Amino acid sequence: MSERSGYEPGVPCWVDLSSSDVEASVRFYGEVFGWRAEMSDDPASGGYGQFFHGDKRVAGVGPLHDEGMPSHWNSYVAVEDADATADRVKNSGGAVVAGPMQVMEEGRMAVFQGPDGAYTSIWQAGRHHGADLVNEPGAFCWNELVTRDPEAAERFYRGVFGWEPHPQQLDGVTYTEWHVGGRGVAGMIEMGPMYPPETPSHWMVYFAVADLDAAIGAARRHGAEVFVDSMDSPPGRFGMFQDPQGAAVSVIQLRENQ
Repeated sequence: MSERSGYEPGVPCWVDLSSSDVEASVRFYGEVFGWRAEMSDDPASGGYGQFFHGDKRVAGVGPLHDEGMPSHWNSYVAVEDADATADRVKNSGGAVVAGPMQVMEEGRMAVFQGPDGAYTSIWQAGRHHGADLVNEPGAFCWNELVTRDPEAAERFYRGVFGWEPHPQQLDGVTYTEWHVGGRGVAGMIEMGPMYPPETPSHWMVYFAVADLDAAIGAARRHGAEVFVDSMDSPPGRFGMFQDPQGAAVSVIQLRENQ
């Protein structure tokens, strides 16, 4: 289902960009994905805004809150009760680093760090249910944990969200797909030697695009550093780049039967 008005618990529901230069990020993603941004003028929002693809809300954008932190994309998982989930995080070996907190009337959230070091957010919907559009060009379509400790991550996310791991071998590499209710909702791969040793475990966000080559070309023209021009995978050809503010993101041209 591409258009969404809600998400089941345990399903990634939203992504947003924490940027060192929000105005520049808005210009960049407007050029690459054709997004327009609506920024809130409410002081309580802290300079937060939302990206739209057409009339559909697809992602958020806001300033960094911690000095010295690099720009990055954040993944949010839908939950019924943010406070109860935060307790499960602590009981499963993770650390709650922010919240749970109320975000005006939009919802309730918390940010936590898993035992492998990766940060994830949870979202208990209020007026804001998450993205209006997913799995279509211009919208996010996958969230993937790139981790240095897949065993610890597997135990942790099973305990917090009830995710069931389904490992498979892809070109000699173990790729784990997490399922909720028999459906794949996220992925996990162990960080390989191609990553610099200082790169921490992290969640990678994938956006669907209609034309991978055009998207990578646009990103490069507008100042991105391209890490992967094109690589094949079962869902489709994908690429990866770092935007001019330093946030890494992946794009994928999904096969028609996906």
